[in-house]
Amino acid sequence: MKEDRISYHKSVRRVYERIKKDNMNNIWDRYEAQGFGGDPDKRCPFCMGGARCDLCSNGPCRADASKDKRGVCGITADGMAMRKMLLRNVLGASTYHYHTDQTVKTLRATAKGQTPFEIKEPGKLRDLAERLGVDKSGSENEIAIRLCNFVEADFNRKHHEPSQIVEALAPQERKEVWRKLGIFPSGINGEIMLATSSCLTNIDGYYVSLALKAMRLGLAMAYQSQLITEYCQDILYGIPKPHKMRVDLGVLDPNYVNVLPNGHEPFLGFAMVQLARKPEWQKKAKAVGAKGLRIIANIETGQEMIQRWEMDDIFYGFTGNWITQEAVLASGCVDLFAADMNCSMPIDPLYAQKYKFRLVPVSELVAFEGVTDRVNYEPEKAEKQAAGLLQMAIDNFKGRRASVEPVTQLPMKEALVGFSTESILEALGGTLDPLLEAIKDGTLRGVAGLVSCSTLRDSGQDVHSVRVAKELIKRDILVLSMGCGNGAMQVAGLCSPEAKEFAGSGLKSLCEKLGILPVLSYGTCTDTGRLADLLAAISNALGVSIPDLPVVAAAPEYMEQKATIDAVFALALGLYTYVNPVPTVTGAPNLVKLLTQDCKHVTGGFLNVEKDPIKAVDKIVAHIEKKRKKIGI
Repeated sequence: MKEDRISYHKSVRRVYERIKKDNMNNIWDRYEAQGFGGDPDKRCPFCMGGARCDLCSNGPCRADASKDKRGVCGITADGMAMRKMLLRNVLGASTYHYHTDQTVKTLRATAKGQTPFEIKEPGKLRDLAERLGVDKSGSENEIAIRLCNFVEADFNRKHHEPSQIVEALAPQERKEVWRKLGIFPSGINGEIMLATSSCLTNIDGYYVSLALKAMRLGLAMAYQSQLITEYCQDILYGIPKPHKMRVDLGVLDPNYVNVLPNGHEPFLGFAMVQLARKPEWQKKAKAVGAKGLRIIANIETGQEMIQRWEMDDIFYGFTGNWITQEAVLASGCVDLFAADMNCSMPIDPLYAQKYKFRLVPVSELVAFEGVTDRVNYEPEKAEKQAAGLLQMAIDNFKGRRASVEPVTQLPMKEALVGFSTESILEALGGTLDPLLEAIKDGTLRGVAGLVSCSTLRDSGQDVHSVRVAKELIKRDILVLSMGCGNGAMQVAGLCSPEAKEFAGSGLKSLCEKLGILPVLSYGTCTDTGRLADLLAAISNALGVSIPDLPVVAAAPEYMEQKATIDAVFALALGLYTYVNPVPTVTGAPNLVKLLTQDCKHVTGGFLNVEKDPIKAVDKIVAHIEKKRKKIGI
């Protein structure tokens, strides 16, 4: 695997050379080793088709739909593939909701004065309380506690009790569709129980039933987990607003003590920034020979942080997405890697040993073989825990700097980050009208929500995502970017004013007129719920149902279980949903037909899995133009 098959980013390819020279176990070699016959993308055909099951002792079983070969229990290939998908979705939903639980716990403790944080957005707190029907009387802290009580009660509703959060936040037209289908969700915890219990051997083997349960779970996750998480984080740390941010591996300077919060939860990351900005901590770093102490944003924790807080010489910049991880660690510039609940790799201890940094899990979910350091995040102890982590990093600096030769002169650029529904409205003068008018008059053909991970399947890191994004903006389609794919856009230079030169004439003129970018940095995969809220506002403003909007969801490089539940939610919401690589359901012909054709007659959403980036965008554009014609614009 060479050049673009490794990564789109020159910085990653450069550090990969060092990784190979050091003979380090790495993701590219591991991926290649999983292939058959010299083809890194070739795998077991039954596994690739989703027609394999090992849930009970009669298996592993393989199913073949072409000759009605079933599992020992009698389950078809369609049932087998959908059951595996639903189980993946349970993993994604429960992990999203773990983040939500931590966020609500942090907001509650902050309202009680027990954390180093404060309520930065009282207006957002009151707005959310009003939307949910929570009493807004009294102080901000009292409202916050009532809000926490309300959402936690809703999370725990039984599976037969409808969610009040979904009732309050979802579009009326969509709620009617979901009720008719029997997929209006209950509390997220009840939905997880219902879905998991349905997947037991000899319980529910019907692919249609399992697909509907996946949609129920996706709806509960999007409104109760994603929206509540992001809006509560806005309340605590600020609503994202546009600002510049340094990106790419050049943000790592070996002469500084570099601390990298990593994962998906920003709590200890923000606490460390607050401390590191105090003069006494900079003095401690300089006392051991460093130029200073820096917090470097990394992966999705980094996205949560850079969306909300501006850079300075202490909160310095952002590295990249999850596949960048080994390159970051092998740079020889890291002193402490604080691993919270997402995307810290089991291989990291080998890199910590080789490149002399402290690897510390900061979530009870995360564990590494051979690593004994641990700081399980507790909101009430956040400041003390952050201080302990910073001290570990400072203590590490001398040894790392004396024994590891760093990779230097890596590229660095600036991206414009921090777009949210509120900041987009602000950029448009407080109303959606300029955007809607641009859609109506054809200056802007449509909008794509790019909610993506990063994967090595079929192409190198971020290669497919960047190609798809460039092709979308070339066709006058505005891109709102989220997830690890957002890191791809930022580091590739597509979240900068210069990117308008890649855009079509209509989108370019809109960017110049409104002072926006063709690819808007909209946050993490958790912001999928935020995007759904924005689409609801556009739907109401145009008087058009969500399935009829000239809008698509795109995941050019989905990877893990949180991405699969996002895709199912997009289908339930009624969106054309493009995903790559091809999901592991191709051995289930009836399920494929349900997802790619029949679903459009049920919810309005359907799946497209075209592998070629140009052909994929051709189909997206055709769909958008069809919707424009239908609504008469």
